[in-house]
Amino acid sequence: MALCLKQVFNKDKTFRPRKKFEPGTQRFELYKKAQASLKSGLDLKAVVQLPPGESINDWIAVHVVDFFNRINLIYGTMSEYCTERSCPIMSGGLKYEYRWQDDSKYKKPTKLSAPQYMCMLMDWIEMLINNEDIFPTRIGVPFPKQFQQVCTKILTRLFRVFVHVYIHHFDSIINMGAEAHVNTCYKHFYYFIREFSLIDHRELEPLVRMPQ
Repeated sequence: MALCLKQVFNKDKTFRPRKKFEPGTQRFELYKKAQASLKSGLDLKAVVQLPPGESINDWIAVHVVDFFNRINLIYGTMSEYCTERSCPIMSGGLKYEYRWQDDSKYKKPTKLSAPQYMCMLMDWIEMLINNEDIFPTRIGVPFPKQFQQVCTKILTRLFRVFVHVYIHHFDSIINMGAEAHVNTCYKHFYYFIREFSLIDHRELEPLVRMPQ
């Protein structure tokens, strides 16, 4: 799928620079293993399962970074269709509205346009995955106790990108010829978060029928 994504989407329009794994590290080897399984045509439900003998936190870390890169690429290519005028509210249809909150500028949930929300989201995730105290890359350095809790928050917010793109920009996906590739990326994401119970089921409601 990685090759297909590069063919369908314009990699120069990546919303944020790609986060790369350092060659020679355990995380890099896990990433290669995950990519090999993904390209082999295996059932996505099997692909997301933790390989025997591997650390669950390393496996989650690899996927969080990979999903950030993939969703970053999808939205970056589609961002010209998602503007302040077309999407003045970050939402998933009339029923779901997503407000932004962080620990710095936005102390309370704040209504933002979809482009503003996406900018805040990608900056926030990039800051977290580059933080060695949260996503350690050095051998022997343990993950923090709250690591999976942080990943749940990241993945929950990344899921909202899928919600917005599918509900508000599905015509653009079809026009780009990207429907199959976005669907595969979404299913991979969906099966992963379900495998490890990383997102509250209530967050999944806007796209509850998508995996089928």
